[in-house]
Amino acid sequence: MPPVPTATSANVVWAIDFQFDSTTDGRPIKILSVVDEHTRETLGGLVERSITAEALAAELNHIVAARGASPAVLRLDNGPEMIAAALAQWAGTQTGMLFIPPGEPWKNPFIESFNSRLRDECLNINLFWSMTHAQVVIGDWKTEYNHDRPHSSLGYLSPVAYAAVCTH
Repeated sequence: MPPVPTATSANVVWAIDFQFDSTTDGRPIKILSVVDEHTRETLGGLVERSITAEALAAELNHIVAARGASPAVLRLDNGPEMIAAALAQWAGTQTGMLFIPPGEPWKNPFIESFNSRLRDECLNINLFWSMTHAQVVIGDWKTEYNHDRPHSSLGYLSPVAYAAVCTH
């Protein structure tokens, strides 16, 4: 079994996961989050009714363009979007894909921690009247998380502040 990659610098390991919520009319909301495991930055994501593997690959293209780098490894679960050919084609030979075992979310700890905070600090305290409302509120929360929320594991810097001074 190959060693589990450790995020020793930015863009080494990006973790990907989905969460679900709903608008007040009961319609589903699917939330994609992408986190750099070293800087803890939430790099982007989507908030939509449904998200296909093709939409996930397109979002990863946007993130790579914004950061100027692809991750060495994507850490993800075995959901249908994650195991689809479109994502494998996106990764190609440039990005490894590390699938955590089914039923073992603790093997993707950075994204699970992020998801827990998103759930507790945003999703559980807001009612979403529309998809647009959900996109704005969740987007604002992710911006605050990146820029204003200190992390003890980052020397009490925000993810963006840590990334700015990170030399490794």
